[in-house]
Amino acid sequence: MRVLRLLKWTLLVLPLVLVAIFAIAWWRSDNDCAARASSTQKVPMRALVYCDYGTPDVLTIAQVEKPVPQETQVLVRVRAASVNPVDWHMIRGTPYVMRIDSGLRKPAVTRTGVDFAGVVEAVGRQVSRFKVGDEVFGGRTGALAEYVVVSADRAIVHKPALITFDQAAAVGVAGLTALQGIRDRGEVRKGERVLINGASGGVGTFAVQIAKHIGAEVTGVCSTRNVDLVRSLGADHVIDYTKDDFTTRTAAYDMLLDNVGNRPLSACRRVLTPNGRYVLVGGGGPNDHRIVGPLGRVASIYLMKPFVRQEMSMFIADLNRRDLEWFADAMGTGVVSAVIDRRYPFAQAAEAMRYLESGRARGKVIVTMD
Repeated sequence: MRVLRLLKWTLLVLPLVLVAIFAIAWWRSDNDCAARASSTQKVPMRALVYCDYGTPDVLTIAQVEKPVPQETQVLVRVRAASVNPVDWHMIRGTPYVMRIDSGLRKPAVTRTGVDFAGVVEAVGRQVSRFKVGDEVFGGRTGALAEYVVVSADRAIVHKPALITFDQAAAVGVAGLTALQGIRDRGEVRKGERVLINGASGGVGTFAVQIAKHIGAEVTGVCSTRNVDLVRSLGADHVIDYTKDDFTTRTAAYDMLLDNVGNRPLSACRRVLTPNGRYVLVGGGGPNDHRIVGPLGRVASIYLMKPFVRQEMSMFIADLNRRDLEWFADAMGTGVVSAVIDRRYPFAQAAEAMRYLESGRARGKVIVTMD
């Protein structure tokens, strides 16, 4: 009887919860994008904005209010930014399930870009780590703009003098995803065998170098045109997926970093040792699985976890100061370098996003500020 009562209450309450969730999402859809984009009440700046979901065609460069740093914040004049798959996911509003948070009909957040590098223009009264004129890099939503404000104790660090603004801007989401995926989630140790699926992209090019720095034996998976690139980054072996299927190997790897998510989980498990680790960090193009996207694969991972010896996980990178400092040191000493495919001026930021969507980018795509 207790079970029946619980089921009855669940059936009564669940629809109300769902209605509340969608009501909140609908309310968040009422953005004031047009008003903000044309704001000239205070000091203006240029920023990349989108008022509707869609292809990169919805992106426009508009005048918005220039931010003012609060007591613990830093104002950075952006010199370069980079684009990531998360950007075009947000712009397209796909997978659709994410619109419960980002707005059902229209985007609640209308600015894009995360990774940036630039020069400190102003600091809050309580900031001591940075001063005007410092060259910095880090991550903050809305980075595709002339200026960005960042909390001084969060995702912002000094840029090494030996690397360019473009190289520093390439780190952000991709670099920290690679570092945290290999070092933390993958727990890669010296001498282990690591497979990186999608080794020529933004995350993959960093991941190959990080795994080699740790001392792992690295195998990268990429297309024919990227074989030489991946090998030049230090990969011990390269699998050309147009000619060979990496899932035909059995118990060959201690860890698999999956940037693509294009092979069945059962096949991915087969290539791992009995105690191997599978880490999913990406997957799906702009037209793949529009309703749930990679969330279906994520659900399968968590349903599978209690029943298999191998460690199965996924994660979203945490943009934090400690790991950005790691990159500042590694890039400043030549341990890791950024692979940059193309650079676009700010006026062509939509074109940069379109190129990234194509899935053809080798390493990172950079947007430079005029």
